[in-house]
Amino acid sequence: MNFDNPDLAAVWLTVKLAALTTSILIVIGTPIAWWLAHTRSWWKGPAGALVALPIVLPPTVLGFYLLVAMGPDGPVGHFTRFLGLGLLPFTFWGLVVASVFYSLPFVVQPIQNAFEAVNERHAEAAATLRASPLDTFFTIVLPLAKPGYLTATVMGFAHTVGEFGVVLMIGGNIPDKTRVVSVQIYDQVEAMEYGRAHGLAAGMVIFSFLVLLGLYTLNPTGRRK
Repeated sequence: MNFDNPDLAAVWLTVKLAALTTSILIVIGTPIAWWLAHTRSWWKGPAGALVALPIVLPPTVLGFYLLVAMGPDGPVGHFTRFLGLGLLPFTFWGLVVASVFYSLPFVVQPIQNAFEAVNERHAEAAATLRASPLDTFFTIVLPLAKPGYLTATVMGFAHTVGEFGVVLMIGGNIPDKTRVVSVQIYDQVEAMEYGRAHGLAAGMVIFSFLVLLGLYTLNPTGRRK
């Protein structure tokens, strides 16, 4: 596989986008997953459906509404300009925002499942030893939920790497700024440069396989007795 400078730039941008998006999602996804795992509110159903919506929603639909919201006439666009940040569409940070929305369920759901699997008796035992809720969360819950976090990290990163419709709608196709690997492959196919497209596409296939292989090998929740 021979990669030229535009290919390498797209790969680097994709890795940077996926790493940053996954980090943000772990931070904001943890309280969302905790609430969904423990609440008995009527809002749990609608909130869970809203989190899972990107799984079934066409990426272009999500990208379109994000584009409208972040555009010059949208509420987010008004807010970012008020802060002096300008508009987010067709920028790297616009890709980050779109990727956070698009990959949200792939991070929240595994963490939620891990929280739900934690036996409450462990937290109750910690409470009898006068551990604060925060201490209990970091010393008891998080270690027990580690497999869920591993799955969330891997799936969030891999899903962001594989984005196409959302990033194309929000970021367009700007070299070194918003052109990620999936868009680069699309460009090469349009230009009938199938050899170059094959190199990147094969790399994506190998990456995806290795990610899933590592996940099923390392995550103990994926093993069968």
